Amino acid sequence: MNVLDNIFNKKQSNFFLIAGPCVVENSKDAFKICKEIMKSCDNYNIPFIFKSSFKKANRSSLNSFTGIGDKKALEILDEIRTNFNVPVITDVHTKKDIDLAKSYVDILQIPAFLCRQTDLILHASRTKLPINIKKGQFMSASSMKFVVEKIESVGNKRILLTERGTSFGHNDLIVDFRQIHLMKQLNYPVIIDVTHSLQLPNQKSGITGGRPEFIDVISKAGIASGVNGVFLETHFKPEEALSDGHNMLKLSSLDHLLKKLSDLYRAL
Repeated sequence: MNVLDNIFNKKQSNFFLIAGPCVVENSKDAFKICKEIMKSCDNYNIPFIFKSSFKKANRSSLNSFTGIGDKKALEILDEIRTNFNVPVITDVHTKKDIDLAKSYVDILQIPAFLCRQTDLILHASRTKLPINIKKGQFMSASSMKFVVEKIESVGNKRILLTERGTSFGHNDLIVDFRQIHLMKQLNYPVIIDVTHSLQLPNQKSGITGGRPEFIDVISKAGIASGVNGVFLETHFKPEEALSDGHNMLKLSSLDHLLKKLSDLYRAL
């Protein structure tokens, strides 16, 4: 797709956006959210990649929502990329996930907790699909070069690197914007995952908390730090979202945020 070619060929005139609901909840809402994001991206000429997990494997509690069914969710993602002509990205957690998802999406995403799982990374990379790999909350940017080398070792150089915060004690994350600069030295597009960077993990309730009031601050700081892309999760009603609602952006606030980020990107 042209969006991905432009990103990897560094021909973009604006930052790109990876956005969508945390997990596929149903087709109706996924389609509506995608349509609304596309409308805002078109307003400001922002390349757009739709994101939603076909299932959630990394859950704090046994009772947390994990998905509507793997094949059903993947078929919805495939319909979105076909009907809207937009690239789609989803998380994978196992080799089986990769084999199942690779025909339905355009980019495979390796979650932060799994960024050192060599067999998983190699298996994903051999699909030749672009790989977005999130820097673990426990890792430095300089250590990501070893992750990159794993992907490159099988001839895949379509790599995206994502910053999503660093563990700060047991229940909080911080963003060290020096890491953006260091990861950019690996010569691949770097993304700031705004909403996951604002999580408050490991809460006593078994449900991850968040500080969405800082989405504006973190996203603007990411643009100022030189990121190529912005990742965020959004929903019509974050308080009713079935996963990660506490750190999501309300969809009605997206257009105003993207305008500010686009103006800032061009000014810099």
